Amino acid sequence: MNEMLLLRHGETEWSKAGRHTGRTDLPLTEHGEVQARALAPLVKEPFGLVLVSPAQRARRTADLAGLSGYEVDADLWEWDYGGYEGITTPRIREDRPGWYLWRDGVIPGDAEHPGESAEEVAARADRVIGRAKRAEGRVALVAHGHFLRVLAARWLDLPPQDGRLLKLDTGTYSRLGFEHAERVLVTWNAPVC
Repeated sequence: MNEMLLLRHGETEWSKAGRHTGRTDLPLTEHGEVQARALAPLVKEPFGLVLVSPAQRARRTADLAGLSGYEVDADLWEWDYGGYEGITTPRIREDRPGWYLWRDGVIPGDAEHPGESAEEVAARADRVIGRAKRAEGRVALVAHGHFLRVLAARWLDLPPQDGRLLKLDTGTYSRLGFEHAERVLVTWNAPVC
């Protein structure tokens, strides 16, 4: 592998409202579809491997961007927010003043949203990186904000909590690559529209 192109899915109603959206499967908004189509110029060259989260927002982004022949990989699901699924940070802070996902984690939820630690997200990100490293040529990943932030931190050999330093908006692209055989962040949180 010589480069990883990371595409964060387009906007959903929950991402627009700041609601934590882990495993709840929401469609893109109209603006999210515009964002996804705008990513198309980035995927003109061939990829040796294309992996997409199972979430419909990620699969629809991949389709609208023009990616084909991709593999759905459950390791690319967003962070499981447990009991904080669908809740905004200001609402969580009403009960837990000063709460910060990267430091404080999540509380357990129901059977569909049991919750996940940063280390558990990192283990999934490490598996994705391992797959990507074995691929020929360029790799594309279509996934979610917090997951991709953890993946980038792990790419840089940082602890998963350092993903907090890497803000990532919907409908953006980022690139991970190499400089003098060392892993680097090439482009981050770049908008296309």
